Amino acid sequence: MSNGVTERTVSERLQGHGIQASAQRVAVAEYALRTTDHPSADVVWAKVRESFPFLSRATVYNTLNLFVAKGLLRPLVIAEGRVVFDPNVEPHHHFVDEETGEIHDVPWDAVAIRSIEPPRDFELRDYQVIMRGSRRGRPARARPRGSSRSSVK
Repeated sequence: MSNGVTERTVSERLQGHGIQASAQRVAVAEYALRTTDHPSADVVWAKVRESFPFLSRATVYNTLNLFVAKGLLRPLVIAEGRVVFDPNVEPHHHFVDEETGEIHDVPWDAVAIRSIEPPRDFELRDYQVIMRGSRRGRPARARPRGSSRSSVK
């Protein structure tokens, strides 16, 4: 999970985005900004509570939403009612393995879109493609809830 980012640099990163680096926010950032997963808020809460046991669920939800508002995380709606958080805020797409629930990052240039026309009177600001499937020869199963491992192909 660690990518060499120290607590000091996490604090500096938060401050650089206009976020006061409280102990709770740093604890959430230590996991949410450094993971290679696409965790749900509940997964972040469970992971961070291992080292910060008095952290409330509300604090984690509020902190994740603050990180989204400040551009440090990107929310990803995988299915109705299932939101995960992506620390990779660069443009890219996703592939969801229906067998395992894992979410894999797909490079932006790996998907060719011929044309996108938003509905009349709307302006397009962003888009991403979410592909779903399973390994060849294996049928899709119900997806587990929780976090998902990502990888760049």
